[in-house]
Amino acid sequence: MAERWFVGVDIGASVTKAVLLDETGNVRARACRNSGADFLAAAQDCLQRVAAGVDSVPEQLERIVATGYGRGSVQQALSRVTEITCHARGCYESFPQAITIVDIGGQDNKVIAVTAEGDRHNFKMNRKCAAGTGAFLEEIAGRLDTPLAGLSELADRATGHVELGSFCTVFAKTELLRLIAQGTPVPEIAKAAFRSVVKRIVEMDPLAGQVVMTGGVVAHHRIVVDLVSDAIGREVLVPDHAQYTGAYGAALIAREA
Repeated sequence: MAERWFVGVDIGASVTKAVLLDETGNVRARACRNSGADFLAAAQDCLQRVAAGVDSVPEQLERIVATGYGRGSVQQALSRVTEITCHARGCYESFPQAITIVDIGGQDNKVIAVTAEGDRHNFKMNRKCAAGTGAFLEEIAGRLDTPLAGLSELADRATGHVELGSFCTVFAKTELLRLIAQGTPVPEIAKAAFRSVVKRIVEMDPLAGQVVMTGGVVAHHRIVVDLVSDAIGREVLVPDHAQYTGAYGAALIAREA
């Protein structure tokens, strides 16, 4: 009897991710790429790459659950599930307890409350503005003429304390110009950008109980986790491969279905 496979694909506004599970729920392959202007092409590419990572996977993957901003693009999906549900499922699999999930994506932030039984009972989203998201940090990195991947390393060199007063990406760039004109060291400005992200998140929700953080920003900029931990006075947990949590949750839902 052929082995059964389960795939979750998360088509985010910025990055598309896919995770393939085997029958026992083990992660067998992962893939990600920029979503670009063609969500279908991004999803198909990630699906082909996870299939290529395991010899016995058939060419046509049938047990697929899609989530994310572009989930409607995956026509062969068995179902399409919200990213809120998928992040809750993926995080609870890693941390089976009552948790508050903070997901920082490219275009939005989510705060999701999950009960000790794994049920999602509340959530909040920041959808109408890029404040506190990966897009905000990308804008800041561009203005500081540094690669986004190196922004946290730059911030780690900061020795002083500078604050950005505005969450708005447009207004924050104006503040950056003022700080640059004043001769503020670039590492201080970089760290101020991360503090701004954390301040936005903390003001979205009280972040009660055990906090778990996910998303691409968290995966690539550990400084955000440390700053949130400092802000709430407690350890913050991060699942393995934090950027893939939504796709992982979708794959688990595919397996359970």
